[in-house]
Amino acid sequence: MLDRCISMLQLGKMQVESALLFETVEQIYARVFRMLKPRTPLPRITVVFRRYANANSRIRLEEGQLRIDISDLLEGAPAPIQEALAFILISKLFGKVPDRRIAARYRRYLNRADVRRTLHLVKQERGRKAFQSPHGRIYDLCAIFDELNLQYFHGLMAQPQLGWSLKPSRTTLGHWDPSHNAIIITNLLDSEKASELILRFVMYHEMLHLRYPTEHRGARRCVHTSSFKEAEKRFDGFEKAKSELKAFVESAEFVQAS
Repeated sequence: MLDRCISMLQLGKMQVESALLFETVEQIYARVFRMLKPRTPLPRITVVFRRYANANSRIRLEEGQLRIDISDLLEGAPAPIQEALAFILISKLFGKVPDRRIAARYRRYLNRADVRRTLHLVKQERGRKAFQSPHGRIYDLCAIFDELNLQYFHGLMAQPQLGWSLKPSRTTLGHWDPSHNAIIITNLLDSEKASELILRFVMYHEMLHLRYPTEHRGARRCVHTSSFKEAEKRFDGFEKAKSELKAFVESAEFVQAS
């Protein structure tokens, strides 16, 4: 009896997988929509693969039509990955949390070495990195980088592109973009109100991303590894820099200026 039940379950699974293989992307989205919103009339579904610089996708429901824009980088993705993305997008559209196992399936695909390599190359080719000169009104990012390079990396780190952000940001103080080999620092730190200590700390943090790249572990991305965190604590004035940076970001005057 147990063997028969197992056989029936396996047959059902094979039938679902077989159906999935022959579905169009639009049919996948229709099926997932019915599963997540069984009492809602099925809208007209339009899926368009667009020439994005990354794997971004967007979904919207307008006048009875479900419109989905997907990066053309995912056009050749296997049907189970299209299905996982459909669950993620439709869940978010209606304010639901996507199933963790389904979301993990999608993340594992994006974290595959060949997929990451393709995304990296396409971002280089299609993406544009806009930023201001590193020679700011108050601080020179090139000089800061060179000083930190000598102090912490024996002067051996090749200088990437450096620049101030075009727009001020109090949430992203700096970021390292490996696709464009660039470190961008928020222009809010190019100010008399920002001490050189906190600017050096933010720059050092971004330089550590070059030294300790993101690790991909199945469906997980580890941006700040244990080695990264240990190295960050070796910054001269680590605790003081963190405290000053927190106060700078939270200051009422700074928030108002942003």
